Amino acid sequence: MLYAILAYHVEEEVASWTPEEDATVMRDLNKVHGRLNELGRLGPAARLGATEGACVLRGPRKGVVTDGPFTESKEQLLGFYILDCADRDAAISAARDLRQVNPSAMYEIRPVKLYLPGVPFPRTEDGVDA
Repeated sequence: MLYAILAYHVEEEVASWTPEEDATVMRDLNKVHGRLNELGRLGPAARLGATEGACVLRGPRKGVVTDGPFTESKEQLLGFYILDCADRDAAISAARDLRQVNPSAMYEIRPVKLYLPGVPFPRTEDGVDA
């Protein structure tokens, strides 16, 4: 079964990391990504850009676009993973592996009801457009 693991963090805290601190977290997360990849369980994953560039579309018909996101928490969604796991416990275990190397993040684990892979996009790095 597919699970989405949504990574939340206090954006200001992440933005305050030095380039070296950020690189260390990403290096350690990439080790977890590598293990999940070797097991054939890691699908798409993304690190999202700053929320200052985000917007929200809601409302009837064409909807209304407003600056956003607007959430009722101090954490923001900063990235996500799609994993193929045998069950919920396996998805929780994978999220624990991610959290072990990024302990101040919160990970939400949700079953995926519909997954459409679309076309493969080129891999991107921070600051480089696809």
